[in-house]
Amino acid sequence: MGTKAKHPTEDEVIRGSSVLITGGARGMGELYARRAVAAGASAIALWDVDGDRARALAAELDRPATAVRAYVVDLGDREAIREAYARTVAESGAPDVLINNAGIVRGALFWDHDAERDIEAIMRVNTLGPMWLTREALPDMMADRSRPKRILNVASAAGLLANPRMSVYASSKWAMLGWSDSLRLELEREDAGRVRVTTFCPSYISTGMFAGARGPLMTPVMTPRRAVAAAWRGMILGTPIVTKPWTVKLSAALRGVLPVRLWDLIAGKIFHVYSSMDRFTGRS
Repeated sequence: MGTKAKHPTEDEVIRGSSVLITGGARGMGELYARRAVAAGASAIALWDVDGDRARALAAELDRPATAVRAYVVDLGDREAIREAYARTVAESGAPDVLINNAGIVRGALFWDHDAERDIEAIMRVNTLGPMWLTREALPDMMADRSRPKRILNVASAAGLLANPRMSVYASSKWAMLGWSDSLRLELEREDAGRVRVTTFCPSYISTGMFAGARGPLMTPVMTPRRAVAAAWRGMILGTPIVTKPWTVKLSAALRGVLPVRLWDLIAGKIFHVYSSMDRFTGRS
């Protein structure tokens, strides 16, 4: 009989590692950083557009055994990503763990989106930015086979289910989900399995980003701590896709097997998915 494959522990993945977190200055990014410090990472790079907040958090978390540095980076700018990655590697080392956490949203009807300020910005930050950054990091991650490597891509339940007033945000997360899971398969197929990719697809989280949004039936708005705990555990284990809460997986399954109009009826009238963004205000 074959033996069951042993999953790496948090200690094996994080202790002594270099961790890069986008959107690392606040919310879930801050919680990922705190977990990395607690687990014994040797270096943590906080990428964020809010330089003051990133620097303040870096100063708070910096330890003799864990160097925490802040980098002001616009993830919608490919050249800025390239330059910041080179600087990060020089100062903090090539990442062993990459957490693509940053994201932006605008809840509006599609025709009310501004082409540049909304559509292009959302696609650049939510989809192209993680692709560009991961493309920079992958050669370093694949070349070093001395320890487990991890990529955590924070997508969304919006990448699994269509929803009114989320057309551009949902498209950015659908694209991220397709790219992220395809990347996972490519790495496994090309014998680069020490680099494992986890895609996190949560429903609404109370970070302020989705202020005003209402969770569908049996889908309470999650706390950031609960969401980060689930994503972090999945990343450590190398779980391909993590969905939270359980209703996200149920809804995706029903959407896949039911006729579209029947699903529309259930999602709209019973689960109230389609009205969940009606009172969205977002972070000020």
